[in-house]
Amino acid sequence: MSVEAPIPPAGKQRKRIRIIKSNRVQIFLFVLLTLVLTVTTVWGARIWLKNSETLVFAVGDPNGPEARFANKLATMLKNNLSRLRVKIVTNADNAKALAQFDRREANLAVLRTDAKVPARARAVAILDHDLVLVLSPGGKKIKSLAELKKKKVAVISDNESGSSFIRSVLELADSPATAPLMQVVPPGSPVDKLFASGFAAVIAIAPASKLIKDKSYEQYARRGGLTVNAIEAAKLLTRKYPALSDETIAAGTLSSSPAIPEDDVETVGLQWLLVTHSRMPNTTIGELARLIYENKADLAVENGFASRIEPAATDKEAFIIAHPGAAEYINDDIKSFVERYSDLMYFAAAALGIIGSICATLYTKVTRVAPEKASELATQLLDIGEDCQDATCADDLDRMQDELERILRGVVIGLRDGTISSDGLETFKLGYQFVRDEIAMRREALLRHAHDAAPAPAPAHEDNVVVVKTAQSA
Repeated sequence: MSVEAPIPPAGKQRKRIRIIKSNRVQIFLFVLLTLVLTVTTVWGARIWLKNSETLVFAVGDPNGPEARFANKLATMLKNNLSRLRVKIVTNADNAKALAQFDRREANLAVLRTDAKVPARARAVAILDHDLVLVLSPGGKKIKSLAELKKKKVAVISDNESGSSFIRSVLELADSPATAPLMQVVPPGSPVDKLFASGFAAVIAIAPASKLIKDKSYEQYARRGGLTVNAIEAAKLLTRKYPALSDETIAAGTLSSSPAIPEDDVETVGLQWLLVTHSRMPNTTIGELARLIYENKADLAVENGFASRIEPAATDKEAFIIAHPGAAEYINDDIKSFVERYSDLMYFAAAALGIIGSICATLYTKVTRVAPEKASELATQLLDIGEDCQDATCADDLDRMQDELERILRGVVIGLRDGTISSDGLETFKLGYQFVRDEIAMRREALLRHAHDAAPAPAPAHEDNVVVVKTAQSA
């Protein structure tokens, strides 16, 4: 019996290496296919979502500031390659636009806080402020609104809602019985001529964005003087009338030379808000808010409207609270990569799990070159055991022993490199021991039969007898 196990034939070794390489290549290809399909799926979903959301923007007069802001917003979103798109729907006036918004036929609208606010409206951004100006002739300062009791007051407003708002403010400040005698005058009426006509004061609602650009107040100041009066009960008025906001007219806002007002003046005002529905997705409104705040300069309208966009109020006491999506961006302007793309990462993880499971199933059930079971090799051992019963010489048994050890060596190497599984290994061990013992027993049997069949040797004394006889005869 040979002590060293013979080296397996070259052909068999190449076969085993080919099986290993085949599985390794398949594993690599399936892993690569999983990654490619995952990236393709996520990218495709992102592209699909990128072009899938259109926001309907309800506006009033097509030539009004709201409509022009909507056009600016649509252009800005398009230039920034955003997945959001804006569809503008015009109405006869802003009240009808808000009614359309309230019927959920539009996703966005612009309102001033003195308008009828839809119940589900949530703020996205503060677009502009309208300030209440209480003007009087130069040198005639009005310390409180109570001084205007039963006096003629001119009201300058662009619409009826503005005059109604001022009437409400004056009624809140004093009783209706002693309220000033208000008279609405056309927009653009010269203030100095109104004072000359006997009006004790002029109350105007002026957009903050226009005050700096409007040079008429500076001309009034140079011709006859002009005083901007504070509303001493501003905080009280904002508590009584939630639509109002505390405002400050900075020194020199109306006129730089002479400076009007000379000092900062406290007053009240109204806010222009971009609003959306409370049920709009947070991700959608968060992205819209981010683009609005990051591209303010591109959204300013020619007449100054929306030139100083501000974050919406996020506190719960606000007249119109911010949408949760906008509030998330306002309260945490800088988001990490994981926070910004968390939804996409979760989707990618889910897609990777599903696609990976499908590819793993295809590999294990269809294309994988499965390792040979150790129990299947026991059949070869038993074949050798049957052949050894017919062996007639030691050379045949030596060849069988070499074949047995070759199979054993192949199993050991296969278990190491994965081409043979351990399934049925105990059966293989029993088969190997059985055949090994069979060969040993057959070898002993052949040696025993060979010894019995050998001829007996001649007696050794016959030669001695011949020698003795020869010696005697001599």
